[in-house]
Amino acid sequence: MAVKSSQSKVVQTTTQATKPRLFFLSASSGEVFSANPDGSDLKVIVNEGKRLPDGIVVDAAAGHLYWTNMGIPTANDGSIERADLDGRNLTHIIPPGGTFTPKQLQLDEKNRKLYWCDREGMRVMRANLDGSNIETLVDTSECDSRPGKDIRKWCVGIALDVEGGKLYWTQKGSDNAGDGRIFRANLEIPKSQSAANRKDIELLYEGLPEPIDLELDLANRTMYWTDRGDPPRGNTVNRAPMDPAQGSKKEPVVIFDHLMEGIGIALDLKGRRMFLTDLGGSVYSADLDGGNKRTLLGAEGNLTGIVYAEI
Repeated sequence: MAVKSSQSKVVQTTTQATKPRLFFLSASSGEVFSANPDGSDLKVIVNEGKRLPDGIVVDAAAGHLYWTNMGIPTANDGSIERADLDGRNLTHIIPPGGTFTPKQLQLDEKNRKLYWCDREGMRVMRANLDGSNIETLVDTSECDSRPGKDIRKWCVGIALDVEGGKLYWTQKGSDNAGDGRIFRANLEIPKSQSAANRKDIELLYEGLPEPIDLELDLANRTMYWTDRGDPPRGNTVNRAPMDPAQGSKKEPVVIFDHLMEGIGIALDLKGRRMFLTDLGGSVYSADLDGGNKRTLLGAEGNLTGIVYAEI
């Protein structure tokens, strides 16, 4: 459109249209996929082999996507990579060994930080977008020097409330043991405390089958997560308040079931819908209340992380 400047000159301005895309990962093939939100126009944009990619985020403003690689779970060779949105200019941000087995990944756009959970490393971590200033924010090891031996200490899913100054994470527990938990803490470690002894950690939910990836609807103070445990409470997507009332805490509500070991979840809050992946190789969509369920793609390998972005 044309507008007049203070010197009465006509200045041409344009508004660049954005288009929604899904980006998701296959742990079995090591590939990064891109598709339209209806599952069409499926593309492989990165094909690296079996590094077990797990969590993915998009920095639309910078034109980058980032993802975690678990590597060999016993080898302490986890990494985080970055590429352009078309898969070009691939580079390591966190080199192999910079983290143990990184899982879900989140982007703090405001402060230009990456946050992730490190499973066998038994910690919650963050770094600058260039990989500098790696920090451990939560250490669940309790001085356990045996990486990953106690599955109750495994940190898996992570979500951020940057304006509220909080981070949320899941600890999945042993397979179908009902040991799964969801925690919350401040983004910053309290003064005179450490990642291992901080006193601000809140236990929000416990007794869950195997909670995995986590997302937040901040406007409605609601959290959503996948669970890969056994039915009826597992292989599901669950929804619960971010601020459960103490003493009268309600059980999480199952809003999507019959996943084949659910892993990834992404929310399109403007469109009031969610996207899901499972290790059975499918991509699904549904409304945020679980209605209007659709299978978008199938037989795509062991799918892990997924992100919805407008680019």
